[in-house]
Amino acid sequence: MQNIQSYVQEHKDRFINELFELLKIPSVSADTAYKDDVIKTASEISKSLKDAGCDAVEICETPGYPIVYGEKIIDKNLPTVLVYGHYDVQPADPIELWDSPPFEPVIKKTDIHPEGAIFARGSCDDKGQMYMHVKALEIMTKTNQLPCNVKFMIEGEEEVGSKSLSWFVERNQDKLANDVILISDTGMIAKDVPSITTGLRGLSYVEVEVTGPNRDLHSGLYGGAVANPINILTKMIASLHDENNHITIPGFYDKVENLSTEERAEMAKAPFSLDGYKKSLDINAVYGEEGYTTNERNSIRPTLDVNGIWGGYTGEGAKTVIASKAYAKISMRLVPNQDWEEITELFKNHFENIAPDAVTVKVTPHHGGQGYVTPIDNIGYKAASKAYQDTFGKTPIPQRSGGSIPIVSLFEKELKSKTILMGFGLDSDAIHSPNEHFGVWNYLKGIETIPHFYKYFTELSK
Repeated sequence: MQNIQSYVQEHKDRFINELFELLKIPSVSADTAYKDDVIKTASEISKSLKDAGCDAVEICETPGYPIVYGEKIIDKNLPTVLVYGHYDVQPADPIELWDSPPFEPVIKKTDIHPEGAIFARGSCDDKGQMYMHVKALEIMTKTNQLPCNVKFMIEGEEEVGSKSLSWFVERNQDKLANDVILISDTGMIAKDVPSITTGLRGLSYVEVEVTGPNRDLHSGLYGGAVANPINILTKMIASLHDENNHITIPGFYDKVENLSTEERAEMAKAPFSLDGYKKSLDINAVYGEEGYTTNERNSIRPTLDVNGIWGGYTGEGAKTVIASKAYAKISMRLVPNQDWEEITELFKNHFENIAPDAVTVKVTPHHGGQGYVTPIDNIGYKAASKAYQDTFGKTPIPQRSGGSIPIVSLFEKELKSKTILMGFGLDSDAIHSPNEHFGVWNYLKGIETIPHFYKYFTELSK
């Protein structure tokens, strides 16, 4: 495609500055204190879509936060690409661990990004990657190179389960009709090793509450005679894995997809340095389910992790107390064929059954979603592969991700479309963590690559 690279270089400062303005808005969907900021971000996205060339843009109300819809229909006989992204972000906590304020974006050089990386909450997940598509549309419309129709659906609840998105998709199937769905909310192996995500894990997220005595107790007067909910909770959590780090919930593995030796061998071809992995995380050894490699553990195997645990006194100084209650938040990453609702029920039944009589247990499901695998022989994948070959000079490696995007399986069910996951982030970008960042090179390379997908998808659809 002509002039794409030169257009990116000519306008790169503006592209970065526009993203900065989005990143300054703390659109944290999990905290109602930021409600106005989330809504403000939706408004800004709608303006950006209009400026990029969409002929019709709507801020669509839902039971929760609005969904921004935009479209550019040039010929109804041509294919239609539906772009999905999200404008909400994770909470920035713990704030004190950020090297710079999370909503004051700044470019800093790193070993991996000597040309600079944009440090801010949402820079990679997902404002930066979502905005690549907006700027790619601008390039195609401004240079008269848009080869097919395009629709945008940008939501504001991805980080809290996308409940309103399900509601919206079910009621707007004609509006959202498409030939392929394009998402950039994943990553690639390295800047010089492009990859396309072909699989996602599912998710089951629960909160547990363990209750002992009817009030906090003096640990001297009652210690040793009354069950301590915090002690009990930690023992229960520890029992959820055996000595081989195998999850002990009965029935948990019944529907797990076991890849063949040949498939595992193909996965192993992806470049990976175990020493580099450990060094990047400042750990002495890796840890996980016996019998699997690191890359298999974090992609094709299910997991169970405690995401937060609390109870009792955590303030300054000492308070000798046996807490009445203890809590934990637990997530399970699931592989294809594991149904998240079934797994949630298995967890609930097991966790309640292993509780001693001295406490009561409450399990509250939060949200979840199914795993997903996209075949590499469909035209969407082939178009993406050719696009990467044009801009990276290399054939991308198909890669399964350990992350979850629950709405992908929803799209296939409701819209009957395959999803192509063209991510440009890196594992080192610290998404969901303090000091999240997104390489300037990656951001601009994504903008450059996306138009080539449109070109090849249109050609292959004929």
